[in-house]
Amino acid sequence: MMNKHQLVLQMLLPNGGYVAVGDEFEGIEFVECEPITKAEYEIGLANYDAWFAQIEAEKATQKAALLAKLGITDDEAKLLLS
Repeated sequence: MMNKHQLVLQMLLPNGGYVAVGDEFEGIEFVECEPITKAEYEIGLANYDAWFAQIEAEKATQKAALLAKLGITDDEAKLLLS
């Protein structure tokens, strides 16, 4: 599993273009992307949990809408995918 440092970098730089060594901002080398500042990185660390919760809530809403559209339950969907 990725650590929070890696997850924050994916949130801030979803297209990659960097190399990260260690768990500190100073270990990030911006190779093929627009660099972020240390302040942006620290804001990302502070906001990551809320951002991730929002993404998960959106996925749950989309899943519920799709199941309703199909007229099946979550358990029935799991059976179809197994």
